[in-house]
Amino acid sequence: MAKSDTSDVKSMSFELALKELETIVDRLEKGDVELEASIVIYERGEALRSHCDGLLRKAEARVEKISLNQNGEPTGTEPLDAEE
Repeated sequence: MAKSDTSDVKSMSFELALKELETIVDRLEKGDVELEASIVIYERGEALRSHCDGLLRKAEARVEKISLNQNGEPTGTEPLDAEE
């Protein structure tokens, strides 16, 4: 069985990885890929999905919200509380 090469995925930007993932999903949905090739590109797609998920989590951790005083004026920032 051919093994999927995913070594380059970790260096990809979110946008590039997402675009390639969309291409893979489109190919698999069309159903015109041979079984062996489908398995290989599915494995690459899973690596791309995982990479995109990790990049999104890192971006969410960096998001900050602006805190306001009683007059509605910005006083600084604080970490985003995802529970709100």
